Amino acid sequence: MFKVIKDNKKFYDTSIKPETAVLVALNQPFETDELVQEHLEELAFLVETAGGIVKKQFTQKLSHPDKATFVGKGKLEEILEYVKSEEIDIVVFDDELTPSQLRNIERELKVKILDRSNLILDIFARRAKSAQAKTQVELAQLQYLLPRLTRMWTHLERQRGGIGMRGPGESQIESDRRMILSKISLLKERLKNIDKQNETQRKNRGQLIRVSLVGYTNVGKCTIMNMISKSEVFAENKLFATLDTTVRKVVIDNLPFLLSDTVGFIRKLPQLLIVCFKSILDEDRASDILIHEVEISYSII
Repeated sequence: MFKVIKDNKKFYDTSIKPETAVLVALNQPFETDELVQEHLEELAFLVETAGGIVKKQFTQKLSHPDKATFVGKGKLEEILEYVKSEEIDIVVFDDELTPSQLRNIERELKVKILDRSNLILDIFARRAKSAQAKTQVELAQLQYLLPRLTRMWTHLERQRGGIGMRGPGESQIESDRRMILSKISLLKERLKNIDKQNETQRKNRGQLIRVSLVGYTNVGKCTIMNMISKSEVFAENKLFATLDTTVRKVVIDNLPFLLSDTVGFIRKLPQLLIVCFKSILDEDRASDILIHEVEISYSII
């Protein structure tokens, strides 16, 4: 038994209390106020997609991020005061934080700290359905975690263990790093095999013209896919509703072709995910026609 409540026209299941969050961004000299606000709106949508509720946004004009705490000392104290008074669960930064910045900010604010990369990885982990998507996301997560083990001293589940597997005097962090490197190597090999299978499938599709829908995540590619192909591809008003490539055969005026929908674009996408999702980008590269879908309410001059 659960109850649903309405908050700002969004519905939440009260059986699981949604986490509250504040957003933090820098306004650097090369960025306009409008651009920073667009980034924050996108970050807020990411938080909502992950199941959180955004309570407040903080921005600061700086020529470059503070090496220790990303924002200045005064701004960090302002954030701390709000986090304490409103009992905020998470503070999300719009740019990727270094391991030392994460450690220092966490020490000051004493709440969960996420950056944009970590948040996107969390959403991808929730959305991954196929074996390929799950492998790609896990690889990206481990590569993100590796340089941050100094602050995240984890007791990860041992993939290999037993007598004689640890060196004398090896620390927990060194052991975890060794285990992660081994798992990364395994996942990379698994992705190579998946890529080979995908390449074989592309060749087996014959000489049909290939058309790919590309564009920003949540721009409506799945909806267009369903309209053109008369199919029922999963579509939802959230970022990264699906991570898997969908291919359908379509016939228009006796002209058959293959229509594919791939994972959408987003600003400041972590480089790790770009590399890991290379096989999905290969689908676009192999296409004869790219249809770039753009929301009419958004324009760049």
